Amino acid sequence: DEKLRGRYCCAFDPLDGSSNIDCNVSVGSIFAIYKKPDNSPGGINDILQPGNKLVAAGYCMYGSATQMVLSFGKGVHVFTLDPSVGEFLITMENVKIPEKPKTIYSINEGNAMYWHEPIKRFVEKVKSAEKPYSARYVGSMVADVHRTLLYGGIFMYPNDKKTKSGKLRLLYEGNPMAFIIEQAGGKATTGTQRILDVVPKDIHERVPTILGCKRDVDMVLEEYAKEN
Repeated sequence: DEKLRGRYCCAFDPLDGSSNIDCNVSVGSIFAIYKKPDNSPGGINDILQPGNKLVAAGYCMYGSATQMVLSFGKGVHVFTLDPSVGEFLITMENVKIPEKPKTIYSINEGNAMYWHEPIKRFVEKVKSAEKPYSARYVGSMVADVHRTLLYGGIFMYPNDKKTKSGKLRLLYEGNPMAFIIEQAGGKATTGTQRILDVVPKDIHERVPTILGCKRDVDMVLEEYAKEN
């Protein structure tokens, strides 16, 4: 029924980090909301939009507390579930990545043998710095990005010699997380392109993902620039 058609499309990952459930590690849900093109009868093409067209994005994280992080394109806000009233209460407003971010890098080093040279050089640089970076990798994107949002540092799941387009999905992982990180004052890139400018061709399209504080993402971009 045309009268019942909505104006928006939602792409979501219902259970990010599902492989961690059995060991009780934090998992979450990620969502991205796009406005349906005018005069569209409704179809798959409605959601094949770049992230710079997002209306809103967010994620819920299920850990020691249940939190929802949300942005409508005017800042990032954190809500925490209060079980006593059954409501999400705002606990942090206008969240920004710290101006003096922690020195943390987050990447699956089990894939190191497959990395391209820019990632290899960046990781070696931060590990051998005068004050070496700390490695933190949960394996649930929601948990790793949430830490990056609050503490700073960098999260990476790049493409490599094994996964030509990376592992993470553009519409419901890369775009919403890039949107949130940028709204918090950070940067998000594939290494060669802003994630939010990538135009999807498929709903399950993958995207190389590098996001975090500007200090660290810019260091990675410098390494990619050397390849050109």
